[in-house]
Amino acid sequence: MSTLLYRLGKWSALHKKTVLAVWVALIAIIFISAFLLKPSFSGDMTIPGTPSEEANTLLKDEFPSGPDAGSLRIVFGAEDNENLTSETSQQAISEVLDKIMEDEEVESAASPFEAQTINADGTVAYADISYKEAAADLPESSLEHAEDSIKLAEDKGLQVAMKGDIIPTEVEIGGISEVIGIVMAFIVLSITFASFVVAGLPILNALLGLIASIGVTLIGASIFDITSFSLSLSVMIGLAVGIDYALFIFSKHKQQVRDGIDINESIARANGTAGGAVIFAGLTVIVALCGLTVVGIPFLAAMGITAALSVLFAVLVSITAGPAVLALVGRRIEKKNRLLSKSGKNNKEQTNSNAWGRFVIKQPLLVAIISIVILVVISIPAMDMQLGLPDDGMKAEDDTARQAYDMLSDGFGEGFNGPLAVLVDASGTSGDQSAQFVKATEEIGRLDNVSQVTPAVPNESGKYAIINVIPETGPNDSGTADLVHDIRELSLNDGGEDIGFRVTGLTAINIDIAEKLNDAIPIFAVIIVGFAFILLMIVFRSLLVPLTAVAGFLLTMTATLGFSVFILQDGYLNSMLGIPQEGPILAFLPILVIGILFGLAMDYQVFLVSRMHEEYTITKDPVRSILAGLKYSGPVVTAAGLIMIFVFAGFIFAGDTMIKSMGLALTFGVLFDAFIVRLALIPAIMKLMGHATWYLPKWLDRIIPNVDIEGHKLSEKLSELNEKESAERKHYKSN
Repeated sequence: MSTLLYRLGKWSALHKKTVLAVWVALIAIIFISAFLLKPSFSGDMTIPGTPSEEANTLLKDEFPSGPDAGSLRIVFGAEDNENLTSETSQQAISEVLDKIMEDEEVESAASPFEAQTINADGTVAYADISYKEAAADLPESSLEHAEDSIKLAEDKGLQVAMKGDIIPTEVEIGGISEVIGIVMAFIVLSITFASFVVAGLPILNALLGLIASIGVTLIGASIFDITSFSLSLSVMIGLAVGIDYALFIFSKHKQQVRDGIDINESIARANGTAGGAVIFAGLTVIVALCGLTVVGIPFLAAMGITAALSVLFAVLVSITAGPAVLALVGRRIEKKNRLLSKSGKNNKEQTNSNAWGRFVIKQPLLVAIISIVILVVISIPAMDMQLGLPDDGMKAEDDTARQAYDMLSDGFGEGFNGPLAVLVDASGTSGDQSAQFVKATEEIGRLDNVSQVTPAVPNESGKYAIINVIPETGPNDSGTADLVHDIRELSLNDGGEDIGFRVTGLTAINIDIAEKLNDAIPIFAVIIVGFAFILLMIVFRSLLVPLTAVAGFLLTMTATLGFSVFILQDGYLNSMLGIPQEGPILAFLPILVIGILFGLAMDYQVFLVSRMHEEYTITKDPVRSILAGLKYSGPVVTAAGLIMIFVFAGFIFAGDTMIKSMGLALTFGVLFDAFIVRLALIPAIMKLMGHATWYLPKWLDRIIPNVDIEGHKLSEKLSELNEKESAERKHYKSN
C-alpha cells in the first residue's frame, strides 16, 4: 500500500491543477444531483419490533383515521394572575382562532372553551388546529399565518406559544458552531506550523472533503430515511478528522523538506508513509461507525453510515487533494512567521527527548496512579445514568415549543406532556366486551402514578378500545417508564379469557427506544473492544500494547459517560456550558460516543505508539522508544487532540439539544483519551512493563499478518535506492 500511496502522492503533486479541478467538478455534480432530487430529512426515530411500535401498527389498523394531517397546538396563558375566562381574554383567543381559520389550509380550530381544554384555575388553555394536508405538504405561509395570528393575543397581554409538526426542524450547517471550531483549529495549526499561511491548508483540505460528504448525504436523504441530526453529526466528525488527517501528512512533509528533500519527492514520501497511517486510522473510524448497524436500529445505522461517509471523504481528500495543495504551496511551506516561531528557538538543545517524556520516565508509577484515579473518579456518575430522548422541555427557553411545554406542565401537570395511548385487546374474548373495557379503565386508574384516565373508546368491531392515560410524572421521568411496564403487565381474566393491554404513543415509543439502546451498549462495547485488541495486536505485534490500549479506552469511555451524566443529567455547570435544562442522557449517545471515540483513540494510539515501535525495533531500548514517541509524535497528537476538542466544543453552543450533548461528550472524551490516556497513562505503563511491552509469542508472530501502516519498508527502499544512485554517481565521476 505504501508504494501505491507514494506513486499517488507524486502523481497528484505533478498534476496538481488537474486533481483539484476534478474534486471541484465532482462536488459540483454531487450538489446539482442533490438539488434535483430535493432531499428531505426524517424526524422518525423509531425501532421496528418494539412493543410500542407493534401496538402503534395495530392501532392504525384497528382505528384508521385516513392520511396524516398537519397539526398545531396553540397554548394560551394568563398574565399577572388574570384569568382566561375573562371577557377580554376570551375575545382575544377567539380573534386568534378566527384569524387562523382564514388560512385555506386549515381544516378545524377547536376553541378551548368549547372543547374544555382549559385548566381548573383558568390560567392555561390550548387550542388544537388541524390542517387539510400533511405537515410536509403545507406551504410555509401556513406557519407564517399562524405566527401572525397569535400576535393578536400577545398584544392583549396573553402568553402564547405553539408546538406541532408543522413547525419544521431546522438543520444548521455553517453556523456559529462550525465557525468557532475552525477558528480555534486555525490557531492551533498556526502555532504547530509557525505559519499562518500553512495553517490554513489542512482546514481547506478538510472543508473540501466535508462539502463533498454533505452533498452525498443530501442525495441519500432523498432516497432513505435520514434524520437531520445525522447531517450535523457527519459535519462534526468530518470537519475534525479532515483537519487532523491533513495535519499528519502535512507535518511529515514539512519535516522532510526541512531535512533537504525535494518538494515533489517529499510529498510522495509523506503520502506513502503518513498517508498509510491516515488510511488505517480512517478505516478504523469507519469500521467503528459502520458497526452501529449491528445493533439493529435503523436511524442509528443511518447516523453511523453518514458519519462514516464524511470520514471516507476526509481520507480520500487527504491522500489526493492534499498532495496537490502541498505542490501548489511549494517552498512556502518552509517559511515561518517570526512572531509564531519565537517560542521554538530554544527547543533545539534537547534532541532525544522532551520535558514531559523525561518526567513520565522518572515517575511512571505516580503518573499511572494519578491518571487512573482521575478517570475512575470522573466515571462514578455513570453508575446512575438514565437514558431517554429529548422532548420539548429540554429545548432552549426562548423556543416556542419549550414555552408551550412549560405552560402545559404548569397548567395541567408534568404528565400532560407525556400521554400514553393504551390499546385494550379483547379480540380473543366472547363476553360483553363493553363491560370488559370499563373494567380495563378501572384497573388502569388504580395503578400508581396515574393522574387521569379517559373512558375507553371502542373501534367499529368492538374488539379493541383506546384509553388515554395521563401520568403524574413527565415523559422522561423513571416513574412514567414504570407505569408503561405496569400497564403492559396488567391482565384481566373474564371467564377464562384474557384481555391484553398494549401501550404506545410518543412517550412509550421513546421509553422503548431508550431501553433497547441500553441493552445494546454492552454488546456493541464488547465488539468494539475485541476488534481493537485484534487490530492493535496485528499493527504492533505485541500482546501488552493492545491490552493497555483497550484498558485505556474503557477508562475513556466510562469517564466520558460519567462526565456527561454529571453535566447533562445532574445539571452541574449547565449555565456555563449553555445547557438549557438537565434531563436524561440522549438514548443513542453512549453507543455513538463509544463508536466515535474508539476510532479516534486508535488514531492517537497508532500515531504515538508506532513511533515508539519504530525506535524499539532499531535500538531495542524501551526507555528510548518511549522518549522518542513523546518527543516526535507527541506534539502532533497534542495538536490533533486540541483541534478535535475545539471543533467538538463549538457544537456545545449549538441550538439543538442532541447536538449539544454530542458535542459535550466528544469534547471531553477526546480530552480524556488524548491527554490523560495516550500521552500520560500509556507511556507510564509501558515504562513499568519494560521489554515485556513488545512481547509476542513466536507461534502467534508466524500467524498474524505483518502490516506496515507507516511505510517504513518504503523508507528503507528509498534510502537504499538513494545510496545506490549516490554510489553510481561517485563511480561515474571516478572513471
